[in-house]
Amino acid sequence: MSTETLDKDIQARVAPWLCGPFDDKTQKAVRELLEGDIDTLTESFYTDLEFGTGGLRGKMGVGTNRVNKYTIGLATQGLANYLKISFPNQDISVAVAFDSRNNSQKFAGYVADVLSGNGIVVHLFPELRPTPILSYAVRALGCQSGIVITASHNPPIYNGYKVYWEDGGQVIAPHDAGIISEVRKLTFGDVVFVSNPKLIQSIGASLDDEYLRMAKSKMLSPETMQRNGDISIVYTSLHGTGITLVPKALANHGFSNVNLVEAQSVPNGDFPTVTSPNPEESQALDMGLKLCEKIGADLLLGTDPDADRVGIAVRDAEGKMVLLNGNETGSLLVFYHLQRLKELGKLDGRQFVAKTVVTTELIAAIANGFNVELKETLTGFKWIAEQIRLCEGKLKFVTGGEESYGYLIGDEVRDKDAVLAAVMLSEITAWAKSKGQTLVELLRDIHLQYGYYREGLLSITREGISGKAEIVQTMEKFRTNPPKTIDGSEVVEIRDLLSGESLDLLTGSKTTIHLPSSNVLQFITKHGAKITVRPSGTEPKIKYYFSLNAAVTKENYAEVQAQVEIQLKRLEKLFAAF
Repeated sequence: MSTETLDKDIQARVAPWLCGPFDDKTQKAVRELLEGDIDTLTESFYTDLEFGTGGLRGKMGVGTNRVNKYTIGLATQGLANYLKISFPNQDISVAVAFDSRNNSQKFAGYVADVLSGNGIVVHLFPELRPTPILSYAVRALGCQSGIVITASHNPPIYNGYKVYWEDGGQVIAPHDAGIISEVRKLTFGDVVFVSNPKLIQSIGASLDDEYLRMAKSKMLSPETMQRNGDISIVYTSLHGTGITLVPKALANHGFSNVNLVEAQSVPNGDFPTVTSPNPEESQALDMGLKLCEKIGADLLLGTDPDADRVGIAVRDAEGKMVLLNGNETGSLLVFYHLQRLKELGKLDGRQFVAKTVVTTELIAAIANGFNVELKETLTGFKWIAEQIRLCEGKLKFVTGGEESYGYLIGDEVRDKDAVLAAVMLSEITAWAKSKGQTLVELLRDIHLQYGYYREGLLSITREGISGKAEIVQTMEKFRTNPPKTIDGSEVVEIRDLLSGESLDLLTGSKTTIHLPSSNVLQFITKHGAKITVRPSGTEPKIKYYFSLNAAVTKENYAEVQAQVEIQLKRLEKLFAAF
């Protein structure tokens, strides 16, 4: 097909990929697209990959809008240049890890080549490892930065690249903008792919051991572990990196009855046994649930490919296995830690917990009940990591997380950690069992004390150029013509995190929102519902978050639960039509 049929901007972006410095295989792939698949070619080149809430992420393939050797190399060269600016006259080192995805190890090798070629020491994990241990390694090894090759829970065609700073947290301002600025100064020909093997050092098993000792130190109920460490646990790594550390961490903590979903224990970037390797989606945990029923397990744990998110299922009072969502699981973690710390006399007013703006308000209610400070952040765990850093020496981070199944305990890691979360969720299960409860019953007690909270999420995928434009238009529509009522209830407050203002519609007064600017809108209704609208930072989706709450008693618990569920379904149907 003639390039004359291509948009001129696309032609200009494609042309450099038909000669050096791109290798023959890449040039051939671009020519094949030119000759037979203009639509894919256009999608692959119309823009550059951008850093979102989870770093650089996209489909693999040739092109500026795809994850490949050259886009990975360009980002790494920009990072190398920025590190030299940020740490002048210092010996710079970077920790590098990769997950089980197709090409992840290869991409990690390219990263090591570029960094070492720029005179930077690389601490490289020789085998796949969970994302949280990369965060841990940055601080443990005294690195200035860290990189993990992963696309978290995305479909197999995706891969990505997350960058960490010297505090072990993902990069935020000003460093994210600084790195991007350096990348934009470069052409692909500027990337130094010539490795310096002398500067690439393999990370040994001792770091795993150090991490596992840290995880065991988080135990809050050793007496419970002595009596109930034999609770039956089923674990699935969903073909990801969790298999390298989660079973070891559970055994190290004292759990002696851990059963693996063997068919999903082998790392495999095709994720052959699941539609999506995302523990947020119930189908991903089907095999684990079947094993739970077969052996009568107390708890199911399932981690995503890079083991920073964990989904769980537990038995209810009738003995049926039920899945808990991320808000419920996060609330259990916060309640357990604050309750045990109080019982141990370790709450002294110098602790805090954290959640994101789209995570359940039940966590805020629990924190308030224990008189513990709550830090609320933007979506993305990098913002919780920032709060941990800002509070160092003043407040100690206990635990917290986000509705998307990401949690953290303590501050040794500065990103969500499914390994440590899996261990502590197992401990909570044993603790509840020692009191004759399941986690469902414990959650019910929490609701009776703090109120019944229920959340929902509607994600609408909009792929490609047209999808990106549609998401922009939807957000603009909500800003210029916001709803006056939602589900029959008057909207009384609009929070616009992009402008940083909250508008009280009853008084007309405005207040400042003290968070970084972000493309997020929140609508608060007279009946207390909160609806949040935001584009995903890592996927081509627009997301609607629904948060409902109601007073509840033992007598009307089931009735309130049913009523809130009906209301949630109405909201999902309403916003699906936008």
